[in-house]
Parts: sequence; structure tokens; C-alpha cells
Amino acid sequence: MVDELGLKVEPDASEINQYIVVSLGNENYGVDIRYIDNIVRMQSITRVPKSSVYYRGVINLRGEVIAVMSARIKMGLPEDEITGKSRIIILKFESNESIGMLVDEVKQVVTISSENIEKVAHEKNGSQSFISGVGKVDGGLISLLDLSTIIDERREE
Repeated sequence: MVDELGLKVEPDASEINQYIVVSLGNENYGVDIRYIDNIVRMQSITRVPKSSVYYRGVINLRGEVIAVMSARIKMGLPEDEITGKSRIIILKFESNESIGMLVDEVKQVVTISSENIEKVAHEKNGSQSFISGVGKVDGGLISLLDLSTIIDERREE
């Protein structure tokens, strides 16, 4: 950035956010890096009976049992297609709870300044929105996931 005198100015750290770009189907989404604890390769997922349809089951990650959900199913997309690029993103929240989110592929890390993020207006009819905003990156757009909506138990299909 350049100020009014033409001097180079570093933007405030609070204005810069980093996102991991993941793919779900043919779309790319950004996941706020602050919530990512780990990214692991696909492994055996143990199904849990009578759980929500979007919960794939649980995994054992270094002695910790972590529930794994399908971001695709939760968002109303077609069923997961597990490939060599599929990953489980371990999300950790302020309450120290962890949850795994199954994605098709982890692509890259991008840095987006707050001025390049457009907030998404949520519909008033109660319709779910899993997107908190849209980030402008290298001439393209990336939908930024609203993780609190995606993992919210009360918002089932």
C-alpha cells in the first residue's frame, strides 16, 4: 500500500487474513486458516450408527477421536467421491473442540486483505448460507466458508 505522500505502508495485520483454498465439486472455497489445526490424508473412517447423514463417522488422530463430517453433504452437494487428493481438515474452535471436515482437495494458501472481501447478504427467509463472503484473489473469486454455519447441529437439511 502507498499513503498519500507516496510512501510504502504495510497494512495492519488485522486487515490481512489467510485462507486455505479447498475444492468441493467444481467450486473453490476458502477456509480461515485460524481455525485449521491439521490437514490429514484420507484414512479409515468408522461409521457411527444413528448419526446425521452428513457425519461420515470418526477417526483416531494420534489418540484423539475426532468426528468427521462431509462438507459436500452438509451443503447439499452431491455425495463425496474419495480420491487420492481427498483430505480431512481438522478444525479447532475456541471451545477447544475439534471436528474433521472432508474436502475433495486442498489447493493452496491465499492471503486476502479485508478490503478485497465482500460480505454476502443473507436471505431473510431462513435459508441457509454457508458463505460468509467472497474474496477477490488474482483476478478470481473465492467463496469464504462460514464455518459456524457448516458445523451448527441445529441446521440440518
